[in-house]
Amino acid sequence: MELKQYFRVVQRKWWLIAVIVVIAMVAAAVKSFYFTTPIYAANAKLIVNQFSGDRAATLNASTIQTSIFLINSYKEIIRSSAVMNKVVEQYPELGESPSQIAAKISVTSANNSQVMNLVYEDVSYTKAASVVNAVSTVFKEQIPNIMNVDNITILSEADPTISPAPININPVMNMLISFVISLLLAIGFIFLLDYLDDTLKTEVEIAEIMEVPVLAVVGRISRKELKRSTRSKAIPKQKAGESQYASLHQ
Repeated sequence: MELKQYFRVVQRKWWLIAVIVVIAMVAAAVKSFYFTTPIYAANAKLIVNQFSGDRAATLNASTIQTSIFLINSYKEIIRSSAVMNKVVEQYPELGESPSQIAAKISVTSANNSQVMNLVYEDVSYTKAASVVNAVSTVFKEQIPNIMNVDNITILSEADPTISPAPININPVMNMLISFVISLLLAIGFIFLLDYLDDTLKTEVEIAEIMEVPVLAVVGRISRKELKRSTRSKAIPKQKAGESQYASLHQ
C-alpha cells in the first residue's frame, strides 16, 4: 500500500478517529476530576554533619564525604522499627501503625549532598505534614542513641496550614496523554478495519486486483436525484399547442 492510499484511508474515516479521540479525552477528564482520590505529599529536610555542638569539626572534603556515606545508613535507619515504634509511641494521635508509616514515607538525597529529603504521602495533607514532622523529630532524637553521634539538624518542616495541590491529579497532562494514545489507537483501528474489508470501492482497486481495464463506471445517485429523475419521467412530454384537456365545444 502506497503512502497516498494510507492518507486516503485516514481521510475516509476521519470522523471515526475524531469520535474515538473525543471520547477518550472526555473519559480522562471525568476520571481526573471525579474518580481519582487526591493524594498529597508533605516533605521535610534534614542535614547530616559529621559532628555538632562542642564536637564540631572543621568542614573539609573528608568530613563532608563521611557525612555523605552516613546518609546511606540513615536512609535505612529512619524506616526501621527503632524509629517507627518511637513515632507511634510519642504521637498516638497520628492513628498509623509503624509498618504503615514506613510504607508511605520515602527518603531521598541528591548526589554528593548532605541534605536528606523526607516525603510522606496521604489523602490528607494535614496528616501527611504531621507525620513527616513527627518522623523528623523522632529521628533526630534517636540518632545519638543509635549511632552515638549527634549530627542531624532539621532544615525545614512541613507546614500543615497550607493547601497544596494533589500530586496525582493533573487533568491537562492526563488529557494530553489520552489524546496521543487514543489518536494512535484510532489510526491503528481504522487501518485494521480497512485491512479486513475486502470489498472493492474504486475502479483503481478493480484494475489492480482483476488486472483488466475498466470499461464503464456507474455513478452513485442520491435519493433526491432519484426522486427528481422519477418525477421528470412521470410528466408526459407535450408538443406546443396540444392540451390534455377536452374542449367544451367539441
